[in-house]
Amino acid sequence: MHMVNLSRVDLNLLVVLEAIVAEGGVSRAADRLNLTQPAVSHALARLRELFDDPLFVREGRNLAPTSLTKRLIEPMRQSLQALGALIEQGASFDPATSGTSFTVSMRDPMEVLILPPMMRRLGRLAPRIDLRTVQVRRRSLEAGLADGTVDAALDVALPLSERIHRQRVSADRFVVAVRKAHPRVRPGFTLATYLAEKHVMVTSRRRGPGAEDIELGQHGKRRHVSLRCRNYLAAFRVVAESDLVLTMTARYARLLTAGSGVRLLPMPLRMPTLDLFLYWHDRVDGDPANRWLRTELVAALGKAAHLGKTAHP
Repeated sequence: MHMVNLSRVDLNLLVVLEAIVAEGGVSRAADRLNLTQPAVSHALARLRELFDDPLFVREGRNLAPTSLTKRLIEPMRQSLQALGALIEQGASFDPATSGTSFTVSMRDPMEVLILPPMMRRLGRLAPRIDLRTVQVRRRSLEAGLADGTVDAALDVALPLSERIHRQRVSADRFVVAVRKAHPRVRPGFTLATYLAEKHVMVTSRRRGPGAEDIELGQHGKRRHVSLRCRNYLAAFRVVAESDLVLTMTARYARLLTAGSGVRLLPMPLRMPTLDLFLYWHDRVDGDPANRWLRTELVAALGKAAHLGKTAHP
């Protein structure tokens, strides 16, 4: 590689390079940066000329970084983050006028619970702020928080490093969803009845136990999971139209129950609550914008938590 004259380096070009690496393509990088695709393509052409290297090679539908790009990307990200933090330290954050965009990782049930009150609050307090939710794989979450791909995350307890801050923001109990006309399950039903029925389990994994299976196993018990699926809405429809039963957290279950022909019963086995945590990286702990985002997420969770206190099965 030839020597690069720093006076020729436009900082915006490095931002484009980082976005292409993170998104794996020019069009996705353009969306992330709110630029046109030709603008990003032009920036990439300038980068290739600057470094005298192709920087990326095509692999299927994605652009894979060359060895030079791989060597550059981490030091470059750290420098961009440090520069961003330096600028933000002297900048104030006004949610009423800011046009910031935030990305938050959360699972589907949390989207249903949190986004309605969250967007009502944003519409009232921060009308120009945009919110994007994604579902980052748990093994990749720390990296996403570290490189800024994700601003914050809501998830269960995870074994993340000390660089990731966490705050326990809610605890939810488990209930059992059954159709109202189920011939064998009645209020006050026992663990024996629960174990005698076939179950539907919502999970993204092809195999492995759920939280309720782990607890049952500690008591030497086992249930029959007849259906594994990835979506609670689909599972609820199955329960409404069959004799399968579903174990899930109470707060989300109440939201799905209305008009569904499904009723909720207490879990016939004492189980720990499912705790939810808010995660963010150490580098944004003092950032006023990220701190505001975290405050708003907790406030929206408080609104969603009220749903779980209105009634009990």
